[in-house]
Amino acid sequence: MTVQEKPDLKLALVQTDLFWKDQIANLAMLEEIIMNLQEKVDLIVLPEMFSTGFTMDAEEVAEPMNFFTSRWLRQLSAQTGAVLTGSIVIKEGGHFYNRLLWVEPSGKFSKYDKRHLFRMAQEDHHYSMGTERVVFEWKGWRIFPQICYDLRFPVWSRNRVINDELEYDMLFYVASWPHPRIQAWDILLQARAVENLSYAVGVNRVGQDGNGIPYSGHSAAYNFKGERMAYAENEETILYVSLKYEELKLYREKFPAWRDADHFDLKGSHGIENS
Repeated sequence: MTVQEKPDLKLALVQTDLFWKDQIANLAMLEEIIMNLQEKVDLIVLPEMFSTGFTMDAEEVAEPMNFFTSRWLRQLSAQTGAVLTGSIVIKEGGHFYNRLLWVEPSGKFSKYDKRHLFRMAQEDHHYSMGTERVVFEWKGWRIFPQICYDLRFPVWSRNRVINDELEYDMLFYVASWPHPRIQAWDILLQARAVENLSYAVGVNRVGQDGNGIPYSGHSAAYNFKGERMAYAENEETILYVSLKYEELKLYREKFPAWRDADHFDLKGSHGIENS
């Protein structure tokens, strides 16, 4: 697909409070928000563990793939004509995953399992680590998904050079990033845009969870130069963002810093290679 064939990519970033471990209430609330969006969009991004809140009670709240929440995502994607994405707790093969689902209007599903598990909350004791990098494609755009704590690890999110072009055009993070460390969220999200010559988007929640942990939003979108395109403070809101591929392409041609990147292989204990 040529630049001319790549339309602007229009996003709705849903920053909201969540009901603690109450799937029915969360899905009802989010469905009302989604069905009442004020603009037609291509991609709707929900927070991390949007159906339950960020919980370590994996066995209590988990569901299998293609079950209730998966079907809910498929239905709303078909109704809106937009991709819906966000993470939920999935049980598969005797393991629990903090899994981001990517659901297209056609019903096609893709997934990304959180790579970096937040040990300070013992997430690594309750969930299994993801082992695959994935890049989604939608309307000609190449889009790289990440989840919350992944934001702290730039090697994992590096925009690799493949066949003499960068691997993705946009990366996004769905999160439950607590208020006490919100400055790190702001800094790192902007940095990911600059270092990867990519649009960078982050969707965080607000409110307080059942463990008394406060969240203060700061959902945002940055362009490839690190300029802020959209930003929300500590309130429930929808951010609408329009990404322009031609501007991204022209900037990469004018400022090709990616051609001077170091080449390396990442070989970890889980058999992952990144070159």
